[in-house]
Order: sequence, then structure tokens, then C-alpha cells
Amino acid sequence: MDQDNDKSNEMSDDDFADVMQESSELSAPVSSDRATRFYDRMRERIRTYLENKGTLAGRAAEYLMLAPDVFVLLWRLVNDDRVDKKNKVSLGSGIAYFLFPLDITPEAFFGPIGYVDDLIFAVLLLKRMLTDTDPAILREHWSGNDDVLEMIEKTLGAAEQLVGSDLLGRFKKTAKS
Repeated sequence: MDQDNDKSNEMSDDDFADVMQESSELSAPVSSDRATRFYDRMRERIRTYLENKGTLAGRAAEYLMLAPDVFVLLWRLVNDDRVDKKNKVSLGSGIAYFLFPLDITPEAFFGPIGYVDDLIFAVLLLKRMLTDTDPAILREHWSGNDDVLEMIEKTLGAAEQLVGSDLLGRFKKTAKS
């Protein structure tokens, strides 16, 4: 592999410090300002990664840019009074999974490709939430391009290819509890 491509996976010292700062604040509520900063930083890191990787990012590329929008969707839903407490707790775990730097595929080590597992876990939580939440609430808060329900189904359809069946099975089991 050429060194220039490897550098796009590396995290700068400033990025690493930001990630560690975010993780140290996990016990505090996620403010609108903090959610926006995280969204902006994630989107920029993914955009830069995809520019550097081009077609090398493969199938994951089309899903990576969904991650920031799904993160913000989780945050907006947690702050919506129409969402019940059980779902807010579940969605909050999805937010924490995005923010925590040392998850199954840590962004701190793998770069933005590490957001794929965060995305899959969050989408599974959203799918489960739809069993007792009006889809119009999700649509109202969705800032992505396609319909949020179509995005959920499309992402779950590709999930096994993106993260593997073992990890997908673990995520499904966790999302059900």
C-alpha cells in the first residue's frame, strides 16, 4: 500500500485529542452545541477520507456519509418529547456508541471507516424504535437526502456485507434488549 493512502486512515494529534475530550464528557448530557461540533467534525473527516481513498473505500463509501445524519437524527429524537423514555434510553446508547472512541471498530485506529459499525448499530436502534413510534417523527427530524425509512432498510440490507454476520448478530441482540 502506498503511504499517502495510509495517511488518510491516521488520526492527527488534534483529532485524537478531540475524540478523547468527547469521550471524557460521555457522562454529561449531549448539548446541541456539542452534537453540532461532533457532526461537523465527523462529516469533514469522512469527506476527507473519501476524497483520499476514492474507489478504495468500496461499498462502505456510499454508507459512510449517512453516519453524521444518523447521529444527528438520534440526537434530535432523544430531545423530542413525543419519543417515549424507553426509546430515548436506547437512542442514547446509540449516541454514546458514536461518541465513545474505543468501540468495535474504533475510529481512533481505523479512521472514518470505523463509523460503519456505529451506523449499523444506530440504524438497528431506529428500526426497533419504529415498532412503537410514528414514522412521521423520524421523517420530521431526518436531514438526509433519501427517505429515512428507505435509508434504514437499505442500510440494514447491506449491513452483513459491511460489518459481517457475526458482528451484525451481536448488534441485533444488543438492539433488542
